[in-house]
Amino acid sequence: MFLRKTLLATFCAGALLPFAPAVSAADTQQFPSEQGKVTVTPVAEGLENPWAVAFLPDNQGFLVTERPGNLRFISPDGKLSAPLNGVPQVWAKGQGGLLDVVLSPDFKEDRMVYLSYAEGGGKGGTAGTAVGRGRLTEDLSGLKDFQVILRQEPKLSTGNHFGSRLVFDRDGYLFVTLGENNDRSTAQDLDKLQGKVVRIFADGRVPDDNPFVGQKGARPEIWSYGQRNPQGAALNPWTGTLWENEHGPRGGDEINIIERGKNYGWPLATHGINYSLLPIPEAEGKTVEGTVGPHHVWEKSPAISGMAFYDADRFKPWQHNVFIGALASQELIRLQFEGDKVVHEERLLAELKARIRDVRQGPDGYLYVLTDEENGVLYRVGLKQD
Repeated sequence: MFLRKTLLATFCAGALLPFAPAVSAADTQQFPSEQGKVTVTPVAEGLENPWAVAFLPDNQGFLVTERPGNLRFISPDGKLSAPLNGVPQVWAKGQGGLLDVVLSPDFKEDRMVYLSYAEGGGKGGTAGTAVGRGRLTEDLSGLKDFQVILRQEPKLSTGNHFGSRLVFDRDGYLFVTLGENNDRSTAQDLDKLQGKVVRIFADGRVPDDNPFVGQKGARPEIWSYGQRNPQGAALNPWTGTLWENEHGPRGGDEINIIERGKNYGWPLATHGINYSLLPIPEAEGKTVEGTVGPHHVWEKSPAISGMAFYDADRFKPWQHNVFIGALASQELIRLQFEGDKVVHEERLLAELKARIRDVRQGPDGYLYVLTDEENGVLYRVGLKQD
């Protein structure tokens, strides 16, 4: 009730534009699956190329990023706010723009919101990934005191391969996945932040126990390297380990279990080829000594994106599964495990005919997915068992 009163006062004061019409739950669709009918309910529509969603605590609603540069609040009943103020200017070209959003592990106390985005300013008009944080105002109208805590250096992207998922682990360290800006060899260069997973404190400081701290010619932020374009990442809730998924070139999308200081091979090791149908020039094979092979690989690329482990009680057949969005194949991929080994795959939501950019498990036990379209939609996804 307090939140609704706050929103009403904010709206009347003119801080927010009129809300877009809420999408009715009567629009729920049902699609077949191996475990029962999948229910798909639109929560909010009219999003411009949405990239990521985060859940405010206590059923207060959602924050959603739009790649052109807007952060939006969606109320629990699906009403869409005007763009929030205090968001950094982004480099919205090609794959660049406003990307991931996560809340601080201590959000109820500090109200910190973390954003990743493409930032310009490089030589010749190039860009790189940046991460910053700001405090969400009580009236939900914007972010205050936004500060950049990480910059990908050097800036090499002309519009491709920014990454960039944000994941807090159980100890409060922040992991950031960084693409290699379509500059392949940089993924192996320890003096650059291209093609890396980095690990920092919540304020941007570098932990002393990072693997390359004190090593000459190496960036201390690096946790792992040899990544291509990791657009999905999530913490395994049963083991506490970081899992990452990344786009291969033509073929070779992969899942990796990220370990301290390890080299994941790109571009020396890959299951894919160039879009020209020629081999990757630097590639030495699918596996290369001294590098970690993929935990799971798709020889034909679905163009994987957001990633979520399912550990809720609401839909028991989904427990210990992982869900991954697919852009090119326009599906939600469900992977089933025995231990950490993938033993079964199912493709869902092809009926939507939409690029699935993000997938998260909500606090209510439903899955939430975002479609990367000019008129993108936030959907709530459940399972109706026979």
